[in-house]
Amino acid sequence: MYVGVDVGGTKCAVVLGDENGNVMNKIKFKTTDVSSTLNNIFNSIERFKGFKSIGVSCGGPLDTRAGVILSPPNLPGWDNIRIVDLLKNKYKVPVSLQNDANACALAEWRFGAGKGTKNMVFLTFGTGLGAGLILDGRLYSGTNGMAGEVGHIRLENYGPVGYGKAGSFEGFCSGNGIAQIGKMIAMEHFQQGKTVSYCSSYDQLDEISAKLIADCADNGDEIAKEVYRICAEKLGYGLAILIDILNPEVIVMGSIFARSHNLLWDVTEKVIKREALSHSYNVCKVVPAALGEQIGDYAAIAVAIDALR
Repeated sequence: MYVGVDVGGTKCAVVLGDENGNVMNKIKFKTTDVSSTLNNIFNSIERFKGFKSIGVSCGGPLDTRAGVILSPPNLPGWDNIRIVDLLKNKYKVPVSLQNDANACALAEWRFGAGKGTKNMVFLTFGTGLGAGLILDGRLYSGTNGMAGEVGHIRLENYGPVGYGKAGSFEGFCSGNGIAQIGKMIAMEHFQQGKTVSYCSSYDQLDEISAKLIADCADNGDEIAKEVYRICAEKLGYGLAILIDILNPEVIVMGSIFARSHNLLWDVTEKVIKREALSHSYNVCKVVPAALGEQIGDYAAIAVAIDALR
């Protein structure tokens, strides 16, 4: 058995699972101040017996080698928390800490859409765009744990902002990025005296979301479809770069790609075929993530299993 700890900005979960990812027990609670949340984590683990290791999945930045949580923006007050040492000293088992993208990559590789492969790329494609890399059958985290920050790649000199960079991969291919594209197109139409299905006035620009635009696109709105076409084209360029450099067997994408595959894939595939080396693309599949809403549980358990390596 393995213990997984999923530390989120609003809630945490501590799960007990087996080597196949089956969850035997799960305890959930709200994320509050550091001391109270850590106590809840410890009290939850105390209820589990006979586990081999502990895995912690948490939003970054982290120092995964030292096992330290380094002031994540969604966890105010969590400054230099040596969570691996705290857990290792208390429970005397191997403990591993990974950011949520790496943890989800391990989960999809071990239990989901990348199962059975040696080389896999996982892209979060949610609010932001992060990646986890499985290379030659192991998680690759780089020299100081920063490998996989593909959202920072610049695709254009100008464009929507993501990861602090205009025109970045994350700027075009994330929930926030799609909303920014939608706002820019809406403003263009408003200034021409035209209407937009997903936004009726300037006052509602801040209410635009990727999901709202996707719903309108699914209902046939051409302007909303154009927003997703722009995202899909840039997604193709970004994926072609990853295919050429990493030569993976499969690229697994979560959240928005899984929900809006119908709005993205035709355009994305055409761009990849045009841009990527054919020998590399021909051996690579691009698929939606398979683990759905329970990926956080699988991810924490997968990190615990990886701790034994």
